[in-house]
Amino acid sequence: MSLLRERFTQEMKDAMKSGDKARLATIRMVQAALKDRDIEARGQGKEVSEEDILALLQKMVKSRQESVGMYVQGGREDLAAQERGEIEVIQSFLPKQMGDDEVQAAIKAAIAETGAASMKDMGKVVAVLKAKFTGQMDFGKASAAVKAALNG
Repeated sequence: MSLLRERFTQEMKDAMKSGDKARLATIRMVQAALKDRDIEARGQGKEVSEEDILALLQKMVKSRQESVGMYVQGGREDLAAQERGEIEVIQSFLPKQMGDDEVQAAIKAAIAETGAASMKDMGKVVAVLKAKFTGQMDFGKASAAVKAALNG
């Protein structure tokens, strides 16, 4: 069993014992999404890796951040607060996010490693970043930074 899976189980038990219903519900939601991913991967004859789990968690955070924006626009601060709470719980399972300077340094290193010289090589650079830093950076922002770096 992966370290993250064990941590989900332990955190769920802790939330049950402490009576933290919001945290418990969020962890159960994460486990349900993970179970769906497991079923999908099994159908393809694959195994879900730690990196896949981190990517799933990042996707869940991003989805909730978008929801917060829509709820705030719609005047539903109660629902926005609930989504923010879920974001906090999900982010507690992600590694520390890299700062802007660290992201720029990682991009420069990936460009050097791949020998990227033009926009045609952007995919290679992003693939290297995803392999090394899944869960540690926002790849939407990183892709834009890679594009800017390759355009000179």
